[in-house]
Amino acid sequence: METDSRQRRSQATVTISIEHRGLREDVYRIAAAADCVVEEQNLLVGISSTRSIWDRTGTILIDFASAEAALSGGFSRREGVVLVTGAPPTLDVWRTATAVGAEHVISLPSDEGTLVRILGEPAAAPSGDGGVIAVVGARGGAGSSTLAAALGLCSSRAGGRALLVEGDRYGSGLDLLLGWESIPGLRWSGLVVEGGRVSGDALHSALPSRSGLSVLALGRSGDRGTGLTAPAVSAVLDAGRAAGDLVVCDAPRHAGDVSDALYAAADLVVLMMPAELRSVASAEAMTGHLADRNANVGLVVRGPAPGGLRAEDIAVALDLPLLTSMRAEPGLAERLERGGLVLGRRSPLAAAANTVLDTFGQKPGRRGWAA
Repeated sequence: METDSRQRRSQATVTISIEHRGLREDVYRIAAAADCVVEEQNLLVGISSTRSIWDRTGTILIDFASAEAALSGGFSRREGVVLVTGAPPTLDVWRTATAVGAEHVISLPSDEGTLVRILGEPAAAPSGDGGVIAVVGARGGAGSSTLAAALGLCSSRAGGRALLVEGDRYGSGLDLLLGWESIPGLRWSGLVVEGGRVSGDALHSALPSRSGLSVLALGRSGDRGTGLTAPAVSAVLDAGRAAGDLVVCDAPRHAGDVSDALYAAADLVVLMMPAELRSVASAEAMTGHLADRNANVGLVVRGPAPGGLRAEDIAVALDLPLLTSMRAEPGLAERLERGGLVLGRRSPLAAAANTVLDTFGQKPGRRGWAA
């Protein structure tokens, strides 16, 4: 009996508030498969009493009705929330999930494996002090990959450990952009995610790395996109966050399961754009999709402005907080061609990256990311 008691205490524990009986039974079954203890609560009754449960519990699984109750009760955004549905998530589900701070939206039965992975995490394992920034361009050639690389370089230069992730299967290669293409290490095609899990420390040991920065890039072989899937991306982001890393993702512009996984998992989505009318038109088409998947979207505007557009006016037109604006980086294209990204002390790109990092370090609330 004593052995059984010790074993039960070592199991992960999850709180659930799920009204639909069939969905609740599915969660109990999956929790058993993940060797996870379930504690059932009801967020739809007793708002004052359940608020303390919401604040103090670890992982909590909720359905749409409970998520709506949490919002109407004024519950704060928090980590460890998983929204579970019995059908593919609708736009309303995504909006509600973002509003309550849900880290995952799980549709059963299709996402059963992902839920097993989430519930199988050790109960004592904290999310760490890490964070995730996803950078996406308003149009092709906006400079999002370069900004993502600069964020990683500046973070590691300041003494932190950073993980740079290439999330666009049509990207040119972040290792090439950094000038690291000859450094041995895993690329996406060689990464194997066992059971939806990967170790953050193991990643840093296996990837091309320098001075605290590691990069997970596509590589240049014929199978360069192999391994880049939504579950694998989620596992890598979770591992980096749990290890206390800053994870910077170069996210694709086109809609898909990988881009949606990146947007939903990020603590901040940075929309990068040149100060030009064409980019504003492209950004207008993207902002709704981004906002539906993440409440924290900020804008970085890159000069020059051929038509005299001001960054502040662009931010107002797009109804997005302006993180920073930057002037053109002299000689950037030549440096990238001759050896990769190097940031000087007076680099406008480095200044913009550091401003974003400083703002991100303050972890402000919803839509409070203006510099």
